[in-house]
Amino acid sequence: MILLVILFCILLLILLVSWAKVNPFLAFLIVSITAGLILGIPLDKVTKSVEKGLGDTLGAISIIICIGAMIGKLVATSGAAQKIAEVLVNAFGVKHIQWALVIVGFIIGIPLFYETGFVLMVPLIFSVVYKYKLHAVYIGLPMLAALSVTHGFLPPHPSPSALVATFHADMGTTLMYGLILAVPAIILAGPVFSRTLKNIPSRPLATFRAEELPADQLPGAATSFLTALLPVMLLMGTTIYLNIDHSQSSFHKIIAFIGDAPIVMLISLIFATFTLGIRQGKNMKELGVIYADAVKDVSIILLIVAGSGAFKAVLTDSGANRQIADLLLSFHLPPLMLGWLIAAIIRISLGSATVAGLTAASIISSIVLHDPSINPNLMVLAIGAGSLTCSHLNDGGFWLFKEYFNLSIKDTLRSWTMMETTVSIVGLTGVLILNAVIK
Repeated sequence: MILLVILFCILLLILLVSWAKVNPFLAFLIVSITAGLILGIPLDKVTKSVEKGLGDTLGAISIIICIGAMIGKLVATSGAAQKIAEVLVNAFGVKHIQWALVIVGFIIGIPLFYETGFVLMVPLIFSVVYKYKLHAVYIGLPMLAALSVTHGFLPPHPSPSALVATFHADMGTTLMYGLILAVPAIILAGPVFSRTLKNIPSRPLATFRAEELPADQLPGAATSFLTALLPVMLLMGTTIYLNIDHSQSSFHKIIAFIGDAPIVMLISLIFATFTLGIRQGKNMKELGVIYADAVKDVSIILLIVAGSGAFKAVLTDSGANRQIADLLLSFHLPPLMLGWLIAAIIRISLGSATVAGLTAASIISSIVLHDPSINPNLMVLAIGAGSLTCSHLNDGGFWLFKEYFNLSIKDTLRSWTMMETTVSIVGLTGVLILNAVIK
C-alpha cells in the first residue's frame, strides 16, 4: 500500500511538471500535501510537516547555493572566464584545442551553475569553430560534458550540496571522490565519444556569439585561475588536513571552522569581490547589482530544493520513508545501484537532474541514515550520476544544445542524450569501483 501511494505521488509529480507544466516548486507542494493526507498525517500537522521540511532543507544549503551563484556571476562578468579560456587555448594549440576547452569547461563548471556556464562557454566554442573551421559538435560537446559532470557530481552545485546535507555526508570528501569520478566520465563522454560525431551537420547560429571583452580589460591569468578554484582548494585542503590531524587542538578547530562549506564560500566570495571586483574598477554598488542578479538566477533552484525537502519531511513524518526502505531492502539490490536507478527513472520521467536527485534522496534517505555500511559520500555521487542519464525532449538542457548548435532532434538525441547517458553510466561504474576499494 505504501509503495502504491508513493508511486502515485511520483506519477502525480511527473504529470504536474511535464504535462501540466506546473512550476516544480508548486508541484512539490501539491504532491507533499497530497502525500501527507493519504499517508494519514493529521490535518493540523500536514502543513507543519511541509514547513519544517522547507526550512530544514533551505537552512542547510541556501548559503552555499546563493554565494556560489554570486562567485560564478562575478567570474563571468569580470572576464575571468574568458581569460582562463584564452590561456588554455594558447597553451594547447589548435591541434589539441578540444582538450583545452574540456579543461576550461571543468574549471568554469566548478563555480558556475550549468545554465550560466553553458551560455558563457558556447560563444567561446563558436568563436573557435568559426576561426579554425572545425566541427561544432565535435569541438563543443566535450566542454559541455565537463559542465554536466560538475553540475551532477560536485559541490557546491545545488543537487550534490543538497544530497550531502540529506545523507549527512562530508562536503570535502564528496568533492574529492567526485573529482576522481569526473576525470574518466569527462574523457569518455567528451573527447572519446565525440569522435563518432564529426559527420553531424551543424551550423551554429551567429546570433549567439557574444562580444569578447578587450584584452586590456581582462584580469590576470593567475588571478582568474585562483579565484575560480579557491572554493575547491579550500574544501580539499582543509579536508586533507582534518583527515590527517585528529586532535582536538584549537588549531584543529579553526581549520574545521574554515573548512565548513558556508565559511569556504564566504571566504571565496570576499576574495573574489576584491580580485575580480574592486581591483577591476568596480564599486560595491555595481557588485551589489551583480550579486543580486545572481541570486535571482538561482531563486527557483532554491525553491525546488526546498520543495523536495517538504516531500522528504512528509515521507519521514508519516513513517512511509522507513517502510519503503524496508521494502526496497528486501529486494536485495545494492543500495548504491538502487539510488542510481531511482534517480535515473525520475530523470527520464521529469527531465530535471536537480528534481531527480532530490526526489531520489527523499525516498532512499532512511536507508542510508540507518545503515552505517553505506558510504553517504558515494551515495551522493551514485544519485548524482543517475540524475544525469538520458536527457531528452523534456529537459531544458536538451533544447539549449539543440537550438544553440542548430541541430535536428535526431542528431541532438544522438549527441547530447548519448553524452549524458555515458556520463551517468561511467559515474555509476566509478562509484561501485570506489565502494569496493574503500571497503
